[in-house]
Amino acid sequence: MVKIYNDKQADLKQLKGKTIAIIGYGIQGRSQAMNLRDSGLKVIVSELKDTENYKIALKDGFKPVDAATAAKDGDIIQILTQDHVQADMYNKFIAAEMKPGKSLVFSHGFNIHFKQIVPPKNVDVWMIAPKGPGALVRQQYEEGKGVPCLVAIYQDASKHALKDALAYAKGIGGTRAGVIETTFKEETETDLFGEQVVLCGGCSELIYAGFETLVNAGYAPEIAYYECLHELKLITDLIYSKGIDGMRRRVSDTAEYGDYSRGPRIINKKTRAEMQKILKEIQTGKFAKEWIEENKKGRPNFNKYRQASAKHPIEAVGKKLRGMMPWME
Repeated sequence: MVKIYNDKQADLKQLKGKTIAIIGYGIQGRSQAMNLRDSGLKVIVSELKDTENYKIALKDGFKPVDAATAAKDGDIIQILTQDHVQADMYNKFIAAEMKPGKSLVFSHGFNIHFKQIVPPKNVDVWMIAPKGPGALVRQQYEEGKGVPCLVAIYQDASKHALKDALAYAKGIGGTRAGVIETTFKEETETDLFGEQVVLCGGCSELIYAGFETLVNAGYAPEIAYYECLHELKLITDLIYSKGIDGMRRRVSDTAEYGDYSRGPRIINKKTRAEMQKILKEIQTGKFAKEWIEENKKGRPNFNKYRQASAKHPIEAVGKKLRGMMPWME
């Protein structure tokens, strides 16, 4: 059984007198920074000057500084930039400021787990990862609620890293919902697997395959779009709120029977074997190495994939049909 922490096991006083530096004022960075500040904690933010996020930070009442200054002045340094830029940023601007007594913090374990960032042994390294987008983290906080979080301790030089991490989680509202204990390894590998096999990779290819099968069989692209993409939201919303069994009990009996009897023919033994192969690529670091090299080379494959995706027929059909549904905006 995993351990779950709540408000009673977290104390904001743990971070009293400490400065929390949020590096990267994107959607997650903005939400965490604002929630921490509203919880009475001292927060500074770092963002590239004159960018849109820099301007947003100013409007929110922060005075953004550069990464080196944030790392120097911060006691708790939370890196919330994209994975592929974190290591370079750390080495250039943060590493020199990692002194005893400081904490290096993440919301995703990629760079620590795959050793792209190797912090000194005399600092704390921990993770608080909200299981929801930044906008939801802020919205739930403002409503007096919270988004569940994961907590992981990688280095505990101070011997109170967990107390600090739980206080941070409380500051962003996470302990109101519950904070689940994990490890950097578990969070990183399961996160990558979920993205590649189900949430993004698997789902996108399933939509493409369904759409193309219907269109190639002579059905109208517009009808194929509705059946294979548009209505997916109805199902995922039900799964999100009621679970898979709850979804099945809320669709038609015809749909439910088709789910049971045909689903395993799509996600079959061959598919599951490929899932195992992808998981192994993640566990061995093969994917991480590939992604790191891709970025070093200027993203040739990434850009090729993105361009091809934008040209897929489903995008033109979807753009037309979404124009008929202004409520989606």
